Amino acid sequence: MKKISSALVSVFNKTGLDPILELLKEHQVKIISTGGTQAYIEERGLEVTPVEELTNYPSIFGGRVKTLHPNIFGGILYRREHEGDQQERDEHEVSSIDLVIVDLYPFEDTVASGATHEDIIEKIDIGGISLIRAAAKNYNDVLIVSSREQYGDVVELLTDKGCRSELSDRRLYAARAFDISSHYDTAIFNYFNSEGEVPGIKISERNKTVLRYGENPHQEGAFYGKLDDTLEKIQGKELSYNNLVDVEAAVALVEEFEGEKAFVIVKHTNACGVATANSVEEAYSKALAADPVSAFGGILATNTEVNLAVAEEIHKLFYEVLIAPSYSPEALELLSSKSKRILIKQVAKLGEKTQAKSLLGGWLVQDRDNKTDAESDLRVVTNAQPSNEEVRSLLFASKIAKHTKSNTIVLAKDGQLLSSGVGQTSRVDALHQAIKKAESFGFDLDGGVMASDAFFPFPDCVEIAHGVGIKSVIQPGGSVKDQDSIDFCDKHHMSMVFTGFRHFKH
Repeated sequence: MKKISSALVSVFNKTGLDPILELLKEHQVKIISTGGTQAYIEERGLEVTPVEELTNYPSIFGGRVKTLHPNIFGGILYRREHEGDQQERDEHEVSSIDLVIVDLYPFEDTVASGATHEDIIEKIDIGGISLIRAAAKNYNDVLIVSSREQYGDVVELLTDKGCRSELSDRRLYAARAFDISSHYDTAIFNYFNSEGEVPGIKISERNKTVLRYGENPHQEGAFYGKLDDTLEKIQGKELSYNNLVDVEAAVALVEEFEGEKAFVIVKHTNACGVATANSVEEAYSKALAADPVSAFGGILATNTEVNLAVAEEIHKLFYEVLIAPSYSPEALELLSSKSKRILIKQVAKLGEKTQAKSLLGGWLVQDRDNKTDAESDLRVVTNAQPSNEEVRSLLFASKIAKHTKSNTIVLAKDGQLLSSGVGQTSRVDALHQAIKKAESFGFDLDGGVMASDAFFPFPDCVEIAHGVGIKSVIQPGGSVKDQDSIDFCDKHHMSMVFTGFRHFKH
């Protein structure tokens, strides 16, 4: 147990500091401070020792150098039970510092605000980060408080223990300090390395949500990040690991249909229903019709407000999660009547530019597939030209294929997913799966379109598609045998377009 006799307090944000100051005053702790923090403490009638009194040196270079001095860092770092350190401390008249309360300049907030480069550079903390590391290193003797998020806990700790701390306390706060400092340095590195000139990946996320379990009940799971920045949960049970994976898949897909009223239903990250229509009610009805069996227990998402009319239909289905940009009061009242349903309001678009996954003892990182095939990408390679309606259907189907596990084939018509073959080891198997599924739900494929996430190595897929009435095809192209598929389409009056963009998804 270590008694606190002196404390260095130097913080950027003073919110919540007063209870700690009062506690230090009550226990007659010597307070050392500087600059704005010193003035703040003095305004509250507390006695303060200026840092300059210990260093015999003024704050210089516009405040860039204030605490960087042996009399400060010596008072923190010297080992209380080390005879040599004790002798040097006495020789150089270094005063002990038992408690360090410091926070850091808001570097990340400054970057996010769009500030100038010069302003951002000035928010790189030097003295604060050095004090945090020094105090955390000497946790055997010094307690470090490195964030205002810790103030409440510190007040409770010091109140309960009479302004003392145990080794376990100091070690815990040291770990928190290194969490703060490493995260801060990561943010600075990523700012300077925005173009990726320096090899290496730095990922730091301090917000953790423990999940019920991972992908399966015997696996532990957690989410790291600020989910509320994108999705606001209105009601329902806690989101599971699998819920979150499927929610991301559903939101990413529905965002493809900007400017249209769209509805998607996802199961195990693959779409089992997708539709666009003039109303959200019609879009939902068409999406559900694609596969009402798989929709049971699925994830639902729309880019349009959920009104009472569509809510009454959705209410009939058992589903895990519903995501929408907004809900009418009447719809929300109805849907909330079942308390375990997870209702989510999407408050921002997905903003990730990169994706990362751990494997083989390392990290695999790539740019997110943010390419959406557009009409300007289409190159007609057949004699037959797709009609305007077919072009709309081709682009619709391509968006779904982009978000479906490879190998995939998507069959669609009139803004509706008819069926898809997903995650197959051959493209032919994916097509057979899609055809069988469409037929099982009574869809007529005649006049429909087919989308593939990658090129056709042989003409077999267009041959099979022709046999069930598919009239137009969209694919990336790029096979050495592209001409075989083109020749078959020409012979049978089918149109085909190449996009030049593959959309594998594993």
